[in-house]
Formats: sequence, C-alpha cells, structure tokens
Amino acid sequence: MHPNSLKRLTLALLLSGSCTAALAQYVWLDNKGVKQYSDVPPPASVPNNRILKSPGALPQAAPPAADSDTDAETAKEEGSTTKGPPTLAEKNADFQKRRTEQAEKEKQAAEQAKQAAAKKKSCDQVGNYQRALQSGQRITRLSPTGERIYLTDEERASAVRENRQTLSDCK
Repeated sequence: MHPNSLKRLTLALLLSGSCTAALAQYVWLDNKGVKQYSDVPPPASVPNNRILKSPGALPQAAPPAADSDTDAETAKEEGSTTKGPPTLAEKNADFQKRRTEQAEKEKQAAEQAKQAAAKKKSCDQVGNYQRALQSGQRITRLSPTGERIYLTDEERASAVRENRQTLSDCK
C-alpha cells in the first residue's frame, strides 16, 4: 500500500470513530418540559417515556409538555380506532359508489330539464292561444263529423278563463 492510502484509511477510521461518539448523546424532557442534552444517562427519576433519544436508539418524536402518562393512554386509544390507508378494494368500492351517485344526479337533472322544457312548451302554446282569444279573431274547432265550428262568445269567455288559470300555473 502507498503511504498516502494508509494515511487516508487511518483518517477515515478516526473520523468514523468520532462520529459515533457524537451520536452517544441522551436527550430527554425534564419536569418543566425543557429538552436536556447530555452524554451521560438521565437521572433515574426521569421516566422512560420522557427519554427522547438514547445512544443506539432511533430518535423519537417529542411528546407535548403536558402530562405524558395521559397522552400515552390517549395515543393508544386513538391508535386502536385509527384505520390504515384504504385498500385498493375499498378505493374501488368508493369510486363505484361515487360514480353511481353521480349518474343518478345526472339522470335526475336530465329528467328535470325534460320536464321543464315540456312545461315551457305547453305554457307557450297556452299563451299563444290566449293571445288569439283576446285578439278578437275567429277561432274554429272541428266537429266529430269534420266540419268547422266557430267558438261562440260564451265558449270564448270560458276558454279565456281556463287559459288564465293555466297561465297562472306557468308563472
């Protein structure tokens, strides 16, 4: 080996050794909720759930400064009721449900639009007939034999009253 390679290897080993020493720290919350950092273990009076990091262990998320015993109990209760991410089957079922609901809404909207168009057409026809009745022009209808019969004044007045009621329903 070359002397430079040996020096580099030695330097790398020394640096990696110093890195592990830097990781040998304890982090815990004291009674006031303040984070404490030290290279010696925390006092025995500190409960394990308040130790956030110890050498060789992964860091834990800091609990809130409130009483951690009750927090741990509520976290266990919440954890038991919380579900994991939905499965593909659940997602597919939700999608199919939404798609069915959307199709029903579109069908209802189309039916309402169709009914509104039919009502508008009917109201337009009644309005045109009302204008024809009020204009004074002669209005005829066909008899069962196919002959034209002209409306009398009484029939015209009756038709005007009926059309007014129908038009009032249109508005």
